[in-house]
Amino acid sequence: MTTNKFKTVSLDSMIDKHIGKPGTEKREAFENELRIDLLGQAIKQARQERNMTQEELGELVGVQKAQISKIENSVKNARFETIMKVFEALGAKVNFNVELNNKKLAY
Repeated sequence: MTTNKFKTVSLDSMIDKHIGKPGTEKREAFENELRIDLLGQAIKQARQERNMTQEELGELVGVQKAQISKIENSVKNARFETIMKVFEALGAKVNFNVELNNKKLAY
């Protein structure tokens, strides 16, 4: 009889252990970076669903292909205005939720 030496753990517990518990500075930085990466992936996915190249999207937005590539791979250094123009060019609807003290702010 063989025994399994590996223990199954949840992704949340692994993140808690190796990055930090929710609310810690390291965990907040990790989650913010994850959100930024997801935004870039959303832009790339929307562009691909529209069968557009980075160059074509750049022309619509008024930026070079390299800028679109940077936005898709790391939104950190992109201007908010440029990101909004990208979504507009893609015909994508963007919604924001702003919360303060667990309460949604009116917008």
